Amino acid sequence: MTEIRTPRLLLRRWHPDDDLGPLAEIQADPVVMQHIGDGEPRSLDESAEDIERWEEEWDDEGFGVFAVELLGSGELAGAVGLYVPDAPPQVAGHIGIQWRLARVFWGQGYASEAAQATLEFALQDRGIDRVVAVTAQGDTSSPKVLDKLGMTFTGEADGNRLYAIDLTEYEG
Repeated sequence: MTEIRTPRLLLRRWHPDDDLGPLAEIQADPVVMQHIGDGEPRSLDESAEDIERWEEEWDDEGFGVFAVELLGSGELAGAVGLYVPDAPPQVAGHIGIQWRLARVFWGQGYASEAAQATLEFALQDRGIDRVVAVTAQGDTSSPKVLDKLGMTFTGEADGNRLYAIDLTEYEG
C-alpha cells in the first residue's frame, strides 16, 4: 500500500468505510468546492463515487488521489493527488495535481505540505516527467501553493489558469 508521511500528515489510500463520511462533509461545503469541477457541492453518493474512482485510478495507473490524514489526531483533512485531466485541451491527457481540504485546515500550510509530497512522489517515485495544474480564475489560494511547488504559469484556457513543472525544473 502506498503511503507518504510528511512532518504532520499521512497521505494514504482510501478506507471507504471510515473516510466516506468525513470526505462527504468536506465536499458538501460550497466554499471548499467553489473552484473544483463544476463548483457545486457533492452529495454522499457522489463522494462515494469519487473514492471508488480514485481507488480504481490507483489500481489502473499506479497513482491517484490520496486521503490526507493528520498524524496527530488521525482526522481526515481532505484529499490530494494525481489525476489525468480531460480539459482544457492544453493539459488534457497530462498528469495533473489537485487537492481539497476541509476549511478548518486552510491557512496552516497543509495544502502545500501535502502537494509537495505528492509532486515529489510523481516526479521521483513514479518517474512522471511533467505535472500540470488547473485553477479557476477566481481562485486566489491555489496559485500560492503552486508557486511554492515551483510550478510555472503557462497560460489561460476556458476561464482557468494553467501551470506546469517538468522534472528538469523540480528542485524538491
